[in-house]
Amino acid sequence: MCMENWIRAIAGSFILISVGLAWLVDLHWLLLTAFVGANLLQSAFTGFCPMENILAKLGVARRPKNN
Repeated sequence: MCMENWIRAIAGSFILISVGLAWLVDLHWLLLTAFVGANLLQSAFTGFCPMENILAKLGVARRPKNN
């Protein structure tokens, strides 16, 4: 998977996990959902994504390899 797919998968997972925790534990877990959404929104305008930097340090390819 390329970096864009990883970011989408991680963001979606965080959102689903935080909604589940809000349902089962405490509504304050929705703050995590808001944080993920705010990061996605700001990255759309600025091009800066903290998760992209983390994944790059872990060696995830930015673009898919051509077959």
